[in-house]
Amino acid sequence: MALSSTGSSEEKGILKSYYDQRLFRAMRFNIPKGSRVLEVGTNTGDLLAALEPSLGVGIDSSLQAIEHASKKYPDLNFILGKAENLPVMGEFDAIVLSNLVGELKDVQAVLENLDSLCGPNTRIYITYYNFLWGPAIRVAEKLGFKKYQPEQNWLRPKDLENLLKLAGFEPVKMTRDLLVPIPLPIVSDIINDYLAPLPFLNHMCINEIVVGRKPHRKAKDSLSTSVVVACKDERGNIEEIVRCVPRMGKFTELIFVDGHSTDGTVEEIERCAGDLERLNPNLESINVMVQKSTGKGEAVRMGFDAALGDVLMILDADHTVRAEDLPKFFNALADGVGEMINGTRLVYPLEKEAMRFLNLLANHVFGLGFTWLLDQRLTDTLCGTKVLLKSNYEKIKNNRSYFGDFDPFGDFDLLFGAAKLNMKLCEVPIRYRARRYGDIKIQRFRHGLLLLKMSALAFSKFKTYKV
Repeated sequence: MALSSTGSSEEKGILKSYYDQRLFRAMRFNIPKGSRVLEVGTNTGDLLAALEPSLGVGIDSSLQAIEHASKKYPDLNFILGKAENLPVMGEFDAIVLSNLVGELKDVQAVLENLDSLCGPNTRIYITYYNFLWGPAIRVAEKLGFKKYQPEQNWLRPKDLENLLKLAGFEPVKMTRDLLVPIPLPIVSDIINDYLAPLPFLNHMCINEIVVGRKPHRKAKDSLSTSVVVACKDERGNIEEIVRCVPRMGKFTELIFVDGHSTDGTVEEIERCAGDLERLNPNLESINVMVQKSTGKGEAVRMGFDAALGDVLMILDADHTVRAEDLPKFFNALADGVGEMINGTRLVYPLEKEAMRFLNLLANHVFGLGFTWLLDQRLTDTLCGTKVLLKSNYEKIKNNRSYFGDFDPFGDFDLLFGAAKLNMKLCEVPIRYRARRYGDIKIQRFRHGLLLLKMSALAFSKFKTYKV
């Protein structure tokens, strides 16, 4: 197990304590407090207790470990059993295998056994040693700083990703932590918090953490859809949007949230709503709301809170992303390909004058940056079209205080919130059109500075595991 000490010397105890502190912080960041947690290979039960679960179940094959953990943490449930034949039933939010896969004879078989314990929202959390640290760990064992263990399965990230897929799971993300496992006052924390996350150095960290999930399909005809359009001075685009939004699932409603337009946008929406049967009989209804304040982020949140659909969609009022493309997003969500479906405008060629060169360049740069920050691939963070289940949006909303009210666009509130909860991000390529009516709302330099600020916020949260 994790850097277990064989003696009672102060140096050995400090070494293990620092390792555990870093590992526990990373796991607390990834697993929300109050989750239903199963830990396979629980050993002392310290990690399970640190996660503060609403239901905590620990399984270990050592009777001595189970008795010790039960005495230390009487509010948790500890069961004697083997990973290959788990003696539990039910559904858990999080299943943890911490530094266990290196000891298993058949990793795939153990992962397959987890299937019956997983629901649509279950996440598998696997921690293991970076194979590059193999020689150093052997030295630590010989010096007595770590409990001796038989030869490990020194799995590489791609090996574990493949084993997850063979067992019917898929990786959500892979991250690393702990470049300096020795507790040097101030120095270790600075290196581990701010240098270890950097590219190249991150590949040298001792701990590798993989998050996996079981993809679940949903019956498309059982889902209803709400399409939210935040608009301001977009009168000339309204009828085209109304005409083009298709029916998705058992019904589709269209919600406009107006940001105090002065060109008659609200009146145009009301006119189209009164003529809905002729313009688009596939729509269930059209509703219009007026913002109390300003900003797209607030408009989206107002629309989502009022939405009746199971599936929530954002469609930009400039209609540069065509409403006819929305079924691609709906299908990706319903088929279980992802849980936060984000559009990307940077795959197909752009229509002439659809995006300025500096905007295009900045989007590419920020895409690379946020892929690194969130540990999931994102090529176009500012594409306005985003789709997710309302049930998942409610989880993001309930966890919003973690990041604070920081995002006037609404895009990063959703992306950060989804990534924090380890939802699977998925991108759908779309063809981006030039605006037909009205003026662009993006202010390149002012909004560029905001993006840099949000990048710094993402680093401070996602790369230092601040809970």
